[in-house]
Amino acid sequence: MIRLFKVKEKQRELAENANGGVPIKKQTAGELRLHKDISELNLPTSCNMMFPNGKDDLMNFEVSIRPDEGYYLGGMFLFSFQVSPIYPHEAPKVKCKTKVYHPNIDLEGNVCLNILREDWKPVLSINTIIYGLYHLFTEPNCEDPLNHDAAAVLRDNPKMFESHVRRALAGGYVGQTFFPRCI
Repeated sequence: MIRLFKVKEKQRELAENANGGVPIKKQTAGELRLHKDISELNLPTSCNMMFPNGKDDLMNFEVSIRPDEGYYLGGMFLFSFQVSPIYPHEAPKVKCKTKVYHPNIDLEGNVCLNILREDWKPVLSINTIIYGLYHLFTEPNCEDPLNHDAAAVLRDNPKMFESHVRRALAGGYVGQTFFPRCI
């Protein structure tokens, strides 16, 4: 077994020397799993992934979602993902960067999606999360809200909820809250 470590150490030294003496950054298990998840992504055409810090920073990225049906049709919503080095044993931290009138997203961008909290399991992937976020826009859930006012309107008066969503998407006030245009 000791020989194996010496061989690995020698290989690392050779790689560093070929790299001009710059040590090669060892990837964490979370980075390796995330790289695998990203390479296997099967996103809907209405979703797009971006790396604002460059492809070298896989652990922080953004996803835009443009729902093609439902109340939020035509809107564009940007989410930031921060992935822990111990991913997939810990769910990524996801925030909505677009201010939105939604029962499952509060005005600070916190997202109420069960697979990001109590139902997270290491077998889930980034692809699963993105589909879950997309599903929030096609079928908002008033049973498990973060924005209780929006949930009550959706539950009690779906036509008024639709009107509020349209006003918020176009840029306007819903109640006392101003929503910048996101269409």
